[in-house]
Amino acid sequence: MIPFFAIALFTLGTALVAMALRNLIHSALLLIGSWAGIAAFYLWAGAEFIAFAQVLIYVGAISMVVLFAVLLTRQSRTDLTVVPDSFGRVIVGLLVGGATLGVLWGAVLSMPARVQREQPPGVTVRELGIQLMGQHAGALLVVGALLTVALLGAVVIASTDRPERRTGKP
Repeated sequence: MIPFFAIALFTLGTALVAMALRNLIHSALLLIGSWAGIAAFYLWAGAEFIAFAQVLIYVGAISMVVLFAVLLTRQSRTDLTVVPDSFGRVIVGLLVGGATLGVLWGAVLSMPARVQREQPPGVTVRELGIQLMGQHAGALLVVGALLTVALLGAVVIASTDRPERRTGKP
């Protein structure tokens, strides 16, 4: 039980610090730590393939897209700090988070104490890979091309020259 609480403390700690910081790059890097903590939880629970997929997709790919998006859309170093928002947004965020926690807690408490486990279907990682790269290879290629085009579009939008504002002096 100690590893579970250590993983949970690490994951929630990095997520809370990421929300509290005002620097977007530091928050994105801490979000990577939070995703790694979720992968560690999957590994602790015995779902090695899902842990590997979490590391590969979220820690690897999505974190790089987030960092590229932040770095490509900001024009100066002063743009990297986020101005504090209104108190109302904090209240709404806490209410939505509390409602989500209530729903999840209700679902956990309504589960029976002892769940009958069925035998796993016996699908190996190799068979899963053959399925993905056989029948669904076209879909994977389309998704990869779409993500590449979206990243290139972000680069083009971020790199366009913007006219400078004039101060009114002749």
